[in-house]
Amino acid sequence: MAGTESVSAAVNRRRFLLASGATAAAGVAGTSAGTLPPRQRQNPVVEPAARTVAQRPPRSAPRAAPYALTTLETTARLGGSAHTGTYRRLVSGPGWPLVVRKELARPGAGRQDRRTPLACFVQFTDLHLADVQNPLRTEFLRSRGASSWRAQEALTVAGAVALVEQVNALGGGPNTRLRPAFVMTTGDNVDNNSAIELEWFLTVMSGGRITPNTGDPRAYEGAQNSGLPLYWHPGDPHLRDLDKRRGLPLIPGFLAAATRPITSPGLRIPWYSTVGNHDDLPGGCLSPALNDFAVGSRKLLSVSAADAAAYAKALGSGDDPKSEVLKAILTRNAASARTVTADERRRLCTPHDYLAAHLDPAHAGAGPVGHGYTQDNLDGERMYYTFKVAENVLGISIDTTYRSGHYEGSLGSDQLRWLERTLAAHSSRSYDADGRLVRNTGADDAHILVFSHHHSPSMTRRPDAARTDEPRHDGAEVIALLSRFPNVVAWINGHSHVNRITPHAHAKPARSFWEVNTASHVDYPHHARLIELTDNGDGTVSLFTTLVESAAPHRTARDFDDLSAVGLASLYREVAYNAPGLAESMKGGVQEGWAGGPGDRNAELVVAGGSATT
Repeated sequence: MAGTESVSAAVNRRRFLLASGATAAAGVAGTSAGTLPPRQRQNPVVEPAARTVAQRPPRSAPRAAPYALTTLETTARLGGSAHTGTYRRLVSGPGWPLVVRKELARPGAGRQDRRTPLACFVQFTDLHLADVQNPLRTEFLRSRGASSWRAQEALTVAGAVALVEQVNALGGGPNTRLRPAFVMTTGDNVDNNSAIELEWFLTVMSGGRITPNTGDPRAYEGAQNSGLPLYWHPGDPHLRDLDKRRGLPLIPGFLAAATRPITSPGLRIPWYSTVGNHDDLPGGCLSPALNDFAVGSRKLLSVSAADAAAYAKALGSGDDPKSEVLKAILTRNAASARTVTADERRRLCTPHDYLAAHLDPAHAGAGPVGHGYTQDNLDGERMYYTFKVAENVLGISIDTTYRSGHYEGSLGSDQLRWLERTLAAHSSRSYDADGRLVRNTGADDAHILVFSHHHSPSMTRRPDAARTDEPRHDGAEVIALLSRFPNVVAWINGHSHVNRITPHAHAKPARSFWEVNTASHVDYPHHARLIELTDNGDGTVSLFTTLVESAAPHRTARDFDDLSAVGLASLYREVAYNAPGLAESMKGGVQEGWAGGPGDRNAELVVAGGSATT
């Protein structure tokens, strides 16, 4: 994967897990796993958390939450020895320090004593809540390599509930002492674009009881009891499958526990939603025309090497015929597919369905109704909007998906023009496309945070068959637009499943901004972010990007016999850390390619702006 991960030993994990869904080759050009972008290596300043606390402004209220709720104090790390095979248990390791990123503005001395807290909120991204029994899933690609299927996917709901519990436990932010005001999800909330997964997601976020099971309510019908040694069979003591040979444990009762009801407390703070390609498209990249397979009764778990290669090639090419290739494979192999219980709840969601579900008062939770979307969004099937982050701080959520079927992202011309108008309405000073200063005396100046699912390298220009009359615009064009407005502080996104923070510098420092790309909560390292914004009182603002894990303990039960909701959430994290090829490549429990380097984790991002700007 260019930029965030080298395409190599992991058997193109992005291509098979995410390009059959999210990202095939969507990284920052010129970087690779374990390598930081050049700007990021320019002498970052590391500040221990304890020093940060000591320099808080006295006017702020005491902070309620301990640092143990963030990665400033402790993080999950792989233990020193394997349980069996290559499987390693997790332990609690030291936290990661705060790194001051100074590529875009000079950090002023004494800013800790004069800064004014502006905002505090949490980012979730790439939860990928998955109905693993859905017939439209393409687990059969694992025949192309062990990394092409996630052994932990049956536990996505338990893991997401534990993340909600962690956010509910957060007190004041470590750098502002403000309590988080809301959660923003930056897309890929679900995995298969199905109605039942969307219901699970909305219930996880807003509270209620979830049964993460489909098809036969009395039995699991998926890869993990299929009898095929290609997949981990946690409950089968006789099958020596691929994953048990790697060291994954025998856990009697695992599948029954993974599919039993679980109750989410729901977030106690409002939450907002940004759409991702998995929310908009089956598998994150396929055509809605495949609905009949999703709700049908034949689940394909094994194909010939030729068929697997044909579909992998279609995914890798990025061309639209991949849906037709998959349809032909599913049809040709129907007789050898597993018979499962058909379930209408697996129907694919249209954009209208997605918006209507968010607007349903039954899913309002702590608010707001619609979670950013309004009736106007529903009427026009527009998935972009603005909202108030805090006083004098504006949030803009954009829709970067290709509705016709593609894992990459882009913006249509209509939305790009809307984004430009919105930025102008909140910027008294901006620059036109030729670099000329533009003044807008009627604008209500605000710090601006932009949210999307796709990060800039994964946005391309290609025709969208669902919107043929509208040109599309790539990440470079979005960066160029955002850099025209000095009020833009950051562009916050997901999609890559990697922690990566990129400075977008401009010759005029006021036109620079940060891009904050956060890892997934389905793959290692299972991170969300606690984001805080401050005015430093010296012509700069700081954005703090503290990583947060779920509430699940790092240690799993010694004999893997804790199958409570908490135990499953811990196991979810541990199995993800033991993904094929991943554990072996970690150094000291950290693999920079996905967790990011020090400057991609707990960082203070300084940028021009603020009350002393001239």
